[in-house]
Amino acid sequence: MNTALAESPVQVLNVLEWAYARPEGSEPLTLVVLPPTDPMSRGQLRRMAQLARDEGVTVRWHEARGGAGRGGGPVRTLRDLAPLLRGAGHVLVGDPFSRYVQLLLGVFPPRRVTVVDDGTATMEYAAQLSRGERLVRWHRRGGRSPRELALAPVTALARRRLAPGRHRTVEIFTALPVEAPEGTVVSGNRFDWTRARFGPPRLTGGADLVGTSLVETGVVDPDRYVEAVAALAAAHGVRRYFAHRRESVTKLHRIATTTGLEIVRPELPLEVIARRGPIGRTVLSFPSTVVHTLPAALAGTGVTITVCDVAPEWLRAGVPPRARGFLAAVTETARSAHGLSLTGA
Repeated sequence: MNTALAESPVQVLNVLEWAYARPEGSEPLTLVVLPPTDPMSRGQLRRMAQLARDEGVTVRWHEARGGAGRGGGPVRTLRDLAPLLRGAGHVLVGDPFSRYVQLLLGVFPPRRVTVVDDGTATMEYAAQLSRGERLVRWHRRGGRSPRELALAPVTALARRRLAPGRHRTVEIFTALPVEAPEGTVVSGNRFDWTRARFGPPRLTGGADLVGTSLVETGVVDPDRYVEAVAALAAAHGVRRYFAHRRESVTKLHRIATTTGLEIVRPELPLEVIARRGPIGRTVLSFPSTVVHTLPAALAGTGVTITVCDVAPEWLRAGVPPRARGFLAAVTETARSAHGLSLTGA
């Protein structure tokens, strides 16, 4: 039986892409949604869960982080999912860095694992797996907090569960350019489901700019970011700003008042929104997953994707060097893999 653990709308989208790419008659799929607490993500997740049901996928919604107030919590979720995960020979996960997913895989080790994209972190997961390193998100600072030290045994066990072994196979289903770690299989995600179900979109004049949560994750200085958005809007005739679901209301209000851009908070992942349209003839994006996914989702539509480089002076003090290198790698791989043009602010 195939079981997917999804914590974000993009993870659900890529689980659907994986299912669509399977041969007819494959084993049925059960999607377990473990929603975060922020309203924007929850709304998108509910809409994506309905799309999954429309595709014949069994969906189970578990308030793993909600505690008693939401009728859930970690202990209850572990108890409720135990029968399903014990019987799951194949588990799909979208975020191998998730402590919750790591805990579940530690308790219920699967025989087959598929990692689907939940952002550019897939590139870092593959690289860390190849180097035999512990799983650490690319934007985290050096050193280990007391919480990380306490969870170190869980992380170490999870790394073994997320790596190929004598009794386990690992697949990476991705739209990103990753090299397969030894013993794994990399399958390409071409967004065939998205292109089959939506579009082609109507194109509008001007350009659209895709926002990022680099400020919220502590990587980019907020003042520099707003200045960059204003410069890009003026230089490229940007009319709309598609907000990332994690962007703060305060920052978005500041962007709107400073630049006059229309702020759009998408109800679904951007790949679906762009495919449904309308969408600008030019789409600009800072280094993020969409510089790899939108070229596939919008193939043949006439939309031009442009990468906006992150200048070193935008970064906050204390950002680790590996974060700078990672952002540069996202930009360079997008240019080489998809022939995207580069612009600065």
